[in-house]
Amino acid sequence: MSHSHPFFGAICPAITPFNQQNKIDFCAMEKHYQMLTDSKINGILVMGTIGEFVTMTIDERLEIIKQARQFTDLPLIINVSTTVVDDMVRLADAAFDTGYGAVMALPHYYFAQTSNQLYEYYKYLDAKFAGNWFIYNFPARTGCDVDSHLVARLMIDFPKFIGIKDTVDCASHTRSIVLTSQKIRKDFAVFSGFDEYFVPNLMNGGAGVLSGLNNVVPELFAGVMTAFKQSDFSELARLHKEISRLSNIYNIGDDFVTTIKVAVEQKQHYLEPLSRNFGGKLNEDQIAKIKELFNC
Repeated sequence: MSHSHPFFGAICPAITPFNQQNKIDFCAMEKHYQMLTDSKINGILVMGTIGEFVTMTIDERLEIIKQARQFTDLPLIINVSTTVVDDMVRLADAAFDTGYGAVMALPHYYFAQTSNQLYEYYKYLDAKFAGNWFIYNFPARTGCDVDSHLVARLMIDFPKFIGIKDTVDCASHTRSIVLTSQKIRKDFAVFSGFDEYFVPNLMNGGAGVLSGLNNVVPELFAGVMTAFKQSDFSELARLHKEISRLSNIYNIGDDFVTTIKVAVEQKQHYLEPLSRNFGGKLNEDQIAKIKELFNC
């Protein structure tokens, strides 16, 4: 994976702060994006799963596209996924007009799609998208899988298809996409969607990681990239073990989005740990576990 590619390394799928009135808290968002920028990670995904895109109106998403670009000079990817393709194109147009480097799109979810259906869907999107695009492969949510064979077919036919976030809890699935894609295009970016697969994905030739803990401890992920580029394998092993330990955060609470927000609030104190997801509020014991995990 060439570092000349605009997207590589540690990319944060940023949380979306909300206030007590359940409105987007742009003041807190600006502070969060600045914290991420200062940490020296490599980019931000706007409105991914952890950014709660599925809870937002199109108008809210258009406003976030405009505001987020003003909050950081890091490379930005915007997740434009929804079940209405015309809305996806509208969001993509707004993002490219605002200076985003790429958009990201889930498979056409709810209806589990065959490989041929997915090909036709992304063929249509490629014709509509004005710039580069990623696939967001998340079979646990979409009911279908974008595997290495489909990735290869799309890569060959659509040069604007520049990468994939592979959110599959199986390192060999991501590795297969990495090895297949490198035979076709060396600068294609394959990201793991799981924190603890960051280092293995880099070792396999992947682009890096696009994962939730970047919201809480982005400096660890930036440190991985520094150690990797310097071939400092003892430091790489130390950081990998720490990221693996902190991945226990996903076992705390019912809603991992709220849990991540609580961890950010405990460390940074600039947002309300509120999510639009239901039933995720942490109790005192769970908050204590967060504090112990992150020493805060």
